[in-house]
Amino acid sequence: MTAQPYAVRFSAPAAKILDTLAERVEDTVWDVLDAAVGDPWGFGQWNAEDPEGGDVRYAAVGQLSLTYWVNGPLRRLTVLNIVWLG
Repeated sequence: MTAQPYAVRFSAPAAKILDTLAERVEDTVWDVLDAAVGDPWGFGQWNAEDPEGGDVRYAAVGQLSLTYWVNGPLRRLTVLNIVWLG
């Protein structure tokens, strides 16, 4: 039996940033999130020195970075922040 995929949610600040991005950048955000949904712990820990912060992950691709929280029991990814340096 295949596990349910992770749902993606956005914090209010991240949703505001997403609304301001160009379509090509927004597409990249969704591409990164598609990878994160498939393997939520595949990206690095946001703060590797925090022993209790393993569920906060950081994905960087070119000029784009996303910080997201993995809620394993509810199978959700919550995007906390989006940074686009473009």
